[in-house]
Amino acid sequence: MPHRSILAVVLWMSGALFSFSATAIAVRALASTFSIFEMLAVRNAAGVLILLVLALLKPELRSGLKPRRFPLHLARNVLHFLGTDGWAFGLTLLPLATVFAIEFTTPAWVALLAIPLLKERMTRGRLVAIVLGFIGILVILRPGLETLQPASFLMLGVAFSFALVAIMTKRLTMTESTFSILFFMNLLQLPMNLAGVSRAFWLEVQSSHALALVGISVGGLLSHYCLTNAYRRGDATMVVPLDFMRIPLIAFVGWQFYGEPLDPYVFLGSGIIIMGLLYSLHREAKSA
Repeated sequence: MPHRSILAVVLWMSGALFSFSATAIAVRALASTFSIFEMLAVRNAAGVLILLVLALLKPELRSGLKPRRFPLHLARNVLHFLGTDGWAFGLTLLPLATVFAIEFTTPAWVALLAIPLLKERMTRGRLVAIVLGFIGILVILRPGLETLQPASFLMLGVAFSFALVAIMTKRLTMTESTFSILFFMNLLQLPMNLAGVSRAFWLEVQSSHALALVGISVGGLLSHYCLTNAYRRGDATMVVPLDFMRIPLIAFVGWQFYGEPLDPYVFLGSGIIIMGLLYSLHREAKSA
């Protein structure tokens, strides 16, 4: 990969991680009033509205309203919706540490799938980043014997589905614009989330919710915008390990905004993750 592309991937993933963090803060602020389906429906509806306004203002975007590969759009979003739903259900069955530890096997699945499905090459740097990233997550979360139970297989399925979503996203970037991918993500998942809503939740909206609603709407859209552009500029096996940084970043957000204590294992695990990522980026730059 050219040096410019490597830098672009890092910058786009940085934007995605900060946007995901902003979305997490907004979700926590709204969780006492709205269900996960209601919050996601708001995010999808706002995303469709924002993107339609952009298409109205910029005619060059309107071609993205007609997908070239609708079956792949549909499969990606159904899988993403089911994975998110399974992840939320897993939180009710397993300890948080176990859920996150199993979820972060996703980069390993991506690495395995990207070789036959995307014809990507597994370099030594990328392999080191994946292995050290996974070790770092285990150090931070320290899952115990509670991992070994039937519900864990549900989370393994969730991790595998998220890996497939990553592969499908990379495939879509080969022919579809970022605008088109985002538009159909929100358009297709909106009715799926509304199907899980059982009340007129919009009547519960108060002025105190305004900032959080903006956060979940704009943050949700920007996170996927940045993530999609990262996939556009780099291989999936390079992009996905950068997502390991979400855990230490969220730990910092919890400490800064909610007074949650910083576990020393977070620093140790984060150091291991960063070592792997720096080694991988060094190898990518050297090969470029």
